[in-house]
Amino acid sequence: MNSNSCPSKGAEYEDKAAQHLLAHGLALVCRNYHCRQGEIDLILRQDKMLVFVEVRYRQNRRHGGALASVTPQKQHKIRLTAQHYLAAQHLNESRQACRFDVVAFEGDEVLWLRNAF
Repeated sequence: MNSNSCPSKGAEYEDKAAQHLLAHGLALVCRNYHCRQGEIDLILRQDKMLVFVEVRYRQNRRHGGALASVTPQKQHKIRLTAQHYLAAQHLNESRQACRFDVVAFEGDEVLWLRNAF
């Protein structure tokens, strides 16, 4: 089986994160939004709030774990990408309520950190 015929670990955990968030009442808007500034794994809506989600997986907590892997540099890139998304969708940044969440998988544990940064 070649690598193109099976999903990547990243896609597998993005699917799991999306399922987890959908089960908690969020609605999927977009997956893997790309622009020059970076990528956002999942964009969802919770009521009138737009939720930008970074999905991280680590097999264990060595080297800080999944949550620690969302560095200040990564957060900055996600914010820039979110600004690009809002502009591309013609949503007024100052009026659209947004938050940044992280869904982290460490082994079999799922951690959903709302308003992560």
